Amino acid sequence: MSALDDFHALVAGVNYPMFIVTAAAEGRRAGCLIGFATQASIAPPRLLVLISKANHTYRVARDATTLAVHFLREDNYELATLFGEQTGDEVDKFATLRWQEGPGHAPILEGTRGWVAGPVIDRFDAGDHVAHLIGVQEAAAAIPGPQLAFQAVRDMEPGHPA
Repeated sequence: MSALDDFHALVAGVNYPMFIVTAAAEGRRAGCLIGFATQASIAPPRLLVLISKANHTYRVARDATTLAVHFLREDNYELATLFGEQTGDEVDKFATLRWQEGPGHAPILEGTRGWVAGPVIDRFDAGDHVAHLIGVQEAAAAIPGPQLAFQAVRDMEPGHPA
């Protein structure tokens, strides 16, 4: 096996948490399911969120001043399916959901474990994704429960290729 094959074999077994990131800019709103996100700093608190360049949400997020990151529960599978398998190029994902406008007009989804929203401090190219460093402006821990993780959603058909 090559190093690339070994790399893919290793990461295929990782069970990292899944999130939904939402954004609004210039009268547009968008959101997508992501797995590449992590706490990046304790003081000041920051998150690093990576969004695929192929994704409709990326085109909105690159113009947004604020992003919201939703922490998912195991029973958010249907919500994850909507934001993971549908594309905002074709579907208004927010049309049938309960949500409210949050900081920077970013949509805040109801029914998740909670969310963090804050300004985009920096962006940088990370390959087929763009990393967004987010400061924590507001956060809410809403409904406790086990997190939805990658292995539960790995068979979804993405709205766009990664």
